[in-house]
Amino acid sequence: MFPRLPAFLAIILFGLVAACGSSQDSEPMTLDELYASEEGQDTHSFANPTEARVTHVSLDLRADFEAQRMVGSATLDITAADDAEEIVLDARGLEIREVVSGDGRQLEWEMGEATDDIHGAPLTVQLDGAEQIKITYASAPDAAALQWLSPEQTTGGEHPFLFSQGQAILNRSWIPTQDSPGIRQSWDARIVVPSELRVVMSAEDLTPQGEAVEGEPDLTAYRFRMEHEVAPYLIAIGIGDLEFREIGPRSGVYAEPSVVGEAAEEFADLEEMIDAAERLYGEYRWGRYDLLVLPASFPFGGMENPRLTFVTPTVIAGDRSLVSLIAHELAHSWSGNLVTNASWDDFWLNEGFTVYFENRIMEEVYGEERAAMLADLGWSDMMDSIEEVGGLNSADTQLHLNLAGRDPDDGMTQIAYEKGAVFLRTVEAMVGRERLDAWLRSYFDRFAFQPQTSAGLIRDMRANLFEGNEADELGLEAWIYEPGLPENAVHIESTRFTVVDRAIESFVRGGQLVNVGWREWTTQERLRFLNGLPRDLDEEKLRTLDDAYDLSDAGNSEIRFAWLMLAIENRYEPARASVREFLTSMGRRKFVAPLFEALWAEGDWGREQARRIYREARSGYHSVTTGTVDETLSWNGAGDE
Repeated sequence: MFPRLPAFLAIILFGLVAACGSSQDSEPMTLDELYASEEGQDTHSFANPTEARVTHVSLDLRADFEAQRMVGSATLDITAADDAEEIVLDARGLEIREVVSGDGRQLEWEMGEATDDIHGAPLTVQLDGAEQIKITYASAPDAAALQWLSPEQTTGGEHPFLFSQGQAILNRSWIPTQDSPGIRQSWDARIVVPSELRVVMSAEDLTPQGEAVEGEPDLTAYRFRMEHEVAPYLIAIGIGDLEFREIGPRSGVYAEPSVVGEAAEEFADLEEMIDAAERLYGEYRWGRYDLLVLPASFPFGGMENPRLTFVTPTVIAGDRSLVSLIAHELAHSWSGNLVTNASWDDFWLNEGFTVYFENRIMEEVYGEERAAMLADLGWSDMMDSIEEVGGLNSADTQLHLNLAGRDPDDGMTQIAYEKGAVFLRTVEAMVGRERLDAWLRSYFDRFAFQPQTSAGLIRDMRANLFEGNEADELGLEAWIYEPGLPENAVHIESTRFTVVDRAIESFVRGGQLVNVGWREWTTQERLRFLNGLPRDLDEEKLRTLDDAYDLSDAGNSEIRFAWLMLAIENRYEPARASVREFLTSMGRRKFVAPLFEALWAEGDWGREQARRIYREARSGYHSVTTGTVDETLSWNGAGDE
């Protein structure tokens, strides 16, 4: 309700709430109250949860690798108002074959018209008194959430692979349900696959060895159960030639056989991270915490699917220097999975809290210096993102966004991540770490397994964290509802970067490496150096760096990316082959999209490369990545404008 008001009215009204309210104001809304309120509306779902909502999903599907379809049924348990006649679900490209009630009665259904390429269409089912419905269906071969890989696209090269990526609203392309993060659902699944493949999902594995399929000796079934209600985007699946290595008593890693050993070594500190997270903010409530290292086409660094984080292989650097990504996904087990943004307008509630928590885990396990370097790099990422969205006055620099009519992915910028974390660091500076930690632990307890909104967060902070006029002195509502970066924002600056910055000045001035301590530096210091160099270096200086540190062949993906961005912006010809090799060897959007944007910005020199490389690489990218790059390159299938 308040987020839609002008900022000054919102501040006045929230001040009145703080002055007149009591601790009861912090009590979480009931789900019915949330769905009925303006702050609980989700413009990216067709569902009307005040009338009828899904509470449980039971999947029975076969992975048809030849047709590239998931085929079978989804049985939905429903809670409905007494006078509800229908339930509205989200669907995108699904082939609906039949809908029946729990007792087998045929039910009328209608697939509405898709108004765009993002949201899909409403699937409306007449309930006729049913409290359970079974939908028989098949996903489309181009389902946006699913990537079907040929054997040649995997590391092993012998077996196909399938993985899903549901965030933000892609799971509606393979599961007919109410695809809104505020409509949490428990779920179970039976998945049938060719017997040489293994299935893993973001749930308890009930059949680790699989079970026989009657009359089908070449097929094996796997069963899973998620007893907690979760946001539907967190239902995830991976199918392939997978092995498992134990890391700790409640943690391990799945990967292709040729990768699993180095992955287990890279993530050897995982159990220590879990222990650190629990010391900070309370019990880990999901049972196990395992990792699935996916083929290189996975579009994200990591995805926090409960019990089974999906991870890009680009984080395997050989020296554990990039494992802050693992700390980030682990932190989501509290902020995001346990307490979830009710709509994508409040994506920052998932990510800003998680970046703050991630950094605290890194401090616990690896020390204050490393945590400070990561926070300082994050500040730089935030400032770059602010510039990219149009500067401090842009509405896209707000924490709470208005994404109505837009792709929710538009809100997945470093502003949500890093400005959200800076907000919490600024709160910490005001109230002290001890009070903030006590509040965060109690916050995760109070709102466990529930959706949250910016307005709900403000009510809770005013009631349970801030004292006296602290919230107003902080500018609480302005931080969340207004664009820009408040003057009181806390910037953690790493003292170790002072030396790096001096090395940058020395190198730019003289072109000599005498003051560059590259070989002793951490990955974070090296990134500070590369990202801090002027964007207009001459070829001699670029060659000096490349020859000295073998940057065009760097095995660390973050270092390689930072170097290639610098090389492209200077049209450094010797890096051409490295650009092509990097872009055709992985599909992580964080790297792929900016590199293509940089190439495209360089006129004919870069555009010719971009078209040629993308034509070669595109079929190996997930739809999350192609959706971004297609727009950058005005791609129409041939790469012409």
